[in-house]
Amino acid sequence: MKLIAERDRCIGAGLCTLHAPSVFDQEDDGLVILLTESPSGPAADDARKVVEHLCPSKAIRMSDG
Repeated sequence: MKLIAERDRCIGAGLCTLHAPSVFDQEDDGLVILLTESPSGPAADDARKVVEHLCPSKAIRMSDG
């Protein structure tokens, strides 16, 4: 899994950082930043949950690459 964060779509809700803090953080402007593009183990499961269910603006997506 590879994560892609589209900061121009991010609304700064912070659900990503709340549910997967080892994968996501927020800049001072509140927009998402990736701490890792390819999480593994439980962090990957948390990131997948964020992508599939929690990010309200769909600013984070997954790719197979």
